[in-house]
Amino acid sequence: MNEDLLQYAWQCKLFKMTDLQTTEGIPVEIIDVGQLNKDAGPDFFNAKIKIGNTIWAGNIEIHTLASDWYRHHHDQDERYNTIILHVVGKSDLSIQRENGETIPQIELELEKHVMDKYKLLKQSDNWIRCKPLWEGLNKDFLQFQLSHFIYERIYRKGKELLPILQQNKNDWATTFYHSLIKSFGMRANALPFELTGKSTPLRAIVQEKADLRGLEALLLGQAHLINENPRDSYEADLKKRYEYQARKHTLRPIDSSLWKFGRMRPANFPHIKIVQFADLLHHSEHLFSKIKEAKELDDIRILLKCQASSYWENHYVFGKETKRKSKHLDSASIDSLIINAVVPLYFLYAERHEDEVMHERCLKWLEQIPPEKNKIIEGWESIGQKASNAYQTQALIELKTQYCNLNKCLHCSIGQHLLCRKTERECTKIV
Repeated sequence: MNEDLLQYAWQCKLFKMTDLQTTEGIPVEIIDVGQLNKDAGPDFFNAKIKIGNTIWAGNIEIHTLASDWYRHHHDQDERYNTIILHVVGKSDLSIQRENGETIPQIELELEKHVMDKYKLLKQSDNWIRCKPLWEGLNKDFLQFQLSHFIYERIYRKGKELLPILQQNKNDWATTFYHSLIKSFGMRANALPFELTGKSTPLRAIVQEKADLRGLEALLLGQAHLINENPRDSYEADLKKRYEYQARKHTLRPIDSSLWKFGRMRPANFPHIKIVQFADLLHHSEHLFSKIKEAKELDDIRILLKCQASSYWENHYVFGKETKRKSKHLDSASIDSLIINAVVPLYFLYAERHEDEVMHERCLKWLEQIPPEKNKIIEGWESIGQKASNAYQTQALIELKTQYCNLNKCLHCSIGQHLLCRKTERECTKIV
């Protein structure tokens, strides 16, 4: 029985409340379990309990073993002098405060249905550990929880942009540039795209912005995708331009070994994505300001339209001709940029400016975007959980990656609900 389970059981009173007594046999009555402390210090504040004939108010500490008290050096920490009860899974010794006083402790005996379901979750090898317990789960409850997970995901992704915003001295446009170029790399090449963006000075981009070929040279050069021995005249021109830019701005390209090409559609090769990004920068003006002002999803889709230049209509890499095809950024890729680059920063901006209208607007956009297609969503579909829009797919991705994959069932609102829920049918099924 781990400490997280004990804390959760104490918080939700999922233990036998009658006939409680300390390890020394003194009767205990729980009046108030207290408030969970998520920071350093005792686990629960402001609890109220009755031990024998005396009512105590103070803090509660919870451990798997009583000896953890000393293992964590609480006997040397004055913050733990206010502990009125030590709650443990197993009492392997008595414990004292800093001044030597013995602290009452009880062994917590959890409800059988909680232990049975917890064991099932720990031993389950299902893609979603708790899926066997979903039978009879209210669909409205699931939808409500998905709303919780989508807020959590957008807030978390927005918070990840805060250090970048601070580095950029609260320049939202520059931060959006960094977020956007990273998203162009999708999952496979997000890192090298991010590094390309960080290593390319904005002053250089501004100087080259009016000249698409110069912008292509700058970005492809910084990405280390221009060959040392050019394979045709176009690449030779880019190499010459980049060499001049590198001297002028004291540039160093990123490590070329970071790029991934395996199991990737040619349309998503780094060369194509970079020249599409160059085209977006070339024809855009005050992009983040325009996105802030946008009211409708289609307005943003139009702002993010871009395509590879003419050379790339019959190339995916330098020097190898292919069948001619215009390489526009397709609608799914544009929507992916909105999901991963626009919405998190837009949401963060709305939060910092306390703008509820902007909050609701970006959530509405996610509801209007078709569901994403990836392995995680395929996994959810395989167990009968089908999403109808990006709002739901993002919520399901958050649930899977931040809870299920990390075995954080006790921190998941769905897992908590399932542990608390008790029906005769499901308990029989588990046992």
